[in-house]
Amino acid sequence: MTLPPALGPHRIVPVVVLDDADRADDLGAALVEGGLPVAEVTLRSPGAADVLRAMADRSDLLVGAGTVLDADQVDLAHRCGARFVVSPGLSLGVVRRCLELGLPVLPGISSATDLIQARDLGLDTVKFFPAEMSGGLPAVQALAAAFVGMRFVPTGGITARTCPDYLAHPAVAAVGGSWMVAPELLEHRRWDIVTERCVAAVAAVPRAAMAAAG
Repeated sequence: MTLPPALGPHRIVPVVVLDDADRADDLGAALVEGGLPVAEVTLRSPGAADVLRAMADRSDLLVGAGTVLDADQVDLAHRCGARFVVSPGLSLGVVRRCLELGLPVLPGISSATDLIQARDLGLDTVKFFPAEMSGGLPAVQALAAAFVGMRFVPTGGITARTCPDYLAHPAVAAVGGSWMVAPELLEHRRWDIVTERCVAAVAAVPRAAMAAAG
């Protein structure tokens, strides 16, 4: 199972931690205006499902559920309109339920053993998490060399500065990050800064792609 078709061209997934559904529509508008109409809404708080549902209701956003830990949360994400599921680790229950529902799933891996298990489940794209704490780009390069054809979505500790380096690697399908949707920006409704950071992130992608091609 591969990434949702609309995710590939953007190559950056804002990782959203938000507990207030009243802010969801404004956040969605800021992402769209910034040219990054995609989000992973993490299920880390009581109101996260409502945020996920509100953002998924927008026809101009591709929204997935993050921090999905079990099959019940997969069902919740599906009911809320999630178009993909992201997990911090490799859960057989999560992956199998996603496959049953036809939901693209990105389980978290950090080792060769995890990757073998992901391949055995029929997956060709995984989340590399926590990216910076698990060896960063050199670890991605090593894993990609051993597992030809696997693609990675590094997430965890990635910044606006390091994002282009990851994206320049041909095995990196996308990266996940929170710098453009930092909690303090959402708390204070700084949608203008969210948009500015999205614009800057999108602008960095072509340079990374050119570096990879060269």
